[in-house]
Amino acid sequence: MKKVLCFVMIMVAMVWSSCSVTLSGASIPVDMKTINVAFFENNAPLVVNNLSTLFTEALKDRIRSQSRLGIVRGEADATIEGTITGYTLAPVSIQATNNNTAPLATATRLTITVNVKYVNNKDKKLSPDFEQSFSRYTDFTGDINSQEQSLIRIINQQLTEDIFNKAFANW
Repeated sequence: MKKVLCFVMIMVAMVWSSCSVTLSGASIPVDMKTINVAFFENNAPLVVNNLSTLFTEALKDRIRSQSRLGIVRGEADATIEGTITGYTLAPVSIQATNNNTAPLATATRLTITVNVKYVNNKDKKLSPDFEQSFSRYTDFTGDINSQEQSLIRIINQQLTEDIFNKAFANW
């Protein structure tokens, strides 16, 4: 009985160790090993000094954490490049005021837009080339200055997820 139980446990362990599950949903071609993520210049009419760096690094971090691709400079199996084309603040909720004064914005929307070009040099069937604009926003109340960096992080997380999914998850 002990031999049978030991044999079953060994078989279960072997089957368990041979299985792998990926939760990212990525379908990266097997022969794709490297990607070049170019620096995203900020061409938005409203410019935040560190937005280019924050976005570019967020995209690299997303690729590092959700794929096996190595990020390189120069020639690579795939490239992602683009520009930040929009950084806008717009009121989304207006509050009336008294005494003939202008209404106040009680909530504001921060929107960031990036134009992305992705080129796959390996297998265009699994991961086809594209050039597309991606835009995400978040609403906030109060002064932008005290919240700006955390709002940018939130939007960058959403944008990089959209870009990663478009490039590698066929979404």
